[in-house]
Amino acid sequence: MKRVMRKAVPVFVLSALLAPLAQAESLGQKGRVIADSFCSRCHAVGPRGKSPNPKSPPFRTLGRKYPLADLEEALGEGIVVGHEGQDMPPFVFSSEDIKALLAYLASVQKK
Repeated sequence: MKRVMRKAVPVFVLSALLAPLAQAESLGQKGRVIADSFCSRCHAVGPRGKSPNPKSPPFRTLGRKYPLADLEEALGEGIVVGHEGQDMPPFVFSSEDIKALLAYLASVQKK
């Protein structure tokens, strides 16, 4: 029994340490799906490429204009922004979706 426990303890410890990392990765992946579904019509949502609407900033540059943490409230209330003649659709996201989208946004920011 002691031998089994000696082998099991490191597995449990490793699992406990890796769980938040796996959750963060899946949160970012969920954010990518949200970005692709709701935002990619106008914005370049990936780490490269041009926005389909040239007046819509690529996601990778949003951190230069806005502190990403400030976007949490705007996403929760529904962002209403115009890009010179083209209004942004009024999206309202759940708190979980906002966390996912912000995790994804943080992952693609160009320094």
